[in-house]
Amino acid sequence: MNTAKFSKLFLQEKSLIGMIHVQALPGTPKNHLSISEIADQAVKEAKILAKYGMQSIMLENMHDVPYLNRQVGPEIISALTRICSDVRGVTDLTLGLQVLAGANQAALAVAQAAELQFIRAEGFVFGHMADEGLLQSDAGELLRFRKQIGADDIQIFTDIKKKHSSHALTADVSLEDTSEAAAFFLSDGVIITGTHTGKPVNHEELRSVYASAQLPVLVGSGVTPEGLMQIWDSADAFIVGSYFKQDGNWKNNPDPQRIEKLAQARQNLLG
Repeated sequence: MNTAKFSKLFLQEKSLIGMIHVQALPGTPKNHLSISEIADQAVKEAKILAKYGMQSIMLENMHDVPYLNRQVGPEIISALTRICSDVRGVTDLTLGLQVLAGANQAALAVAQAAELQFIRAEGFVFGHMADEGLLQSDAGELLRFRKQIGADDIQIFTDIKKKHSSHALTADVSLEDTSEAAAFFLSDGVIITGTHTGKPVNHEELRSVYASAQLPVLVGSGVTPEGLMQIWDSADAFIVGSYFKQDGNWKNNPDPQRIEKLAQARQNLLG
């Protein structure tokens, strides 16, 4: 497995990537805050994540339910650019972004403008049926767009057999084969998740993918201090979105004690 490019991005081994679930953005059904208020909240959370032990931060518009399929409006792109830029201004940590649902080109454009280093992309290879409808694979369009805007240095980590989705259409394609296809289509890393937000990954499947993967492997759901040991040797980084929030609920504010506990569990495993 070639992890040289990945290691330049995540200087610390087995990095913890803390999620900021950006408050509902203008124009979405649950929006009730101004862009300045949303940005201030994101900045506050970023400072907490950095202070209590995260090695990286990723932002996501998860409060924007119900999500659009692949396309978001200019109001979302502009708001996220402002918010991500404000977060970039208060931390030197590696930063990333996901724009739901599957708005991968929008995420790249924001990342380029706000000086982020990676995006999380769903539906990169082997399209699937999601809550929002059918997401067809977009690797070809996405990587051409990245080339067109001069964003080759922004890495693209891709979900395979993603949570909250039906994969009946690709039931005869294994997780390992999906990972191989992502590598062939020039993904920078694959993300393995459980079935839903906060649910742990299948340990056997994770080990199998990691053993055969040609790319860095990230775990994208269900990471806890207690479970970290079980997946430690089968992943290169860990995305955490639910555990370190108050009561373990992604909708709540970060809980410094939970962040510290997870950071300490990582430190203990590093020795």
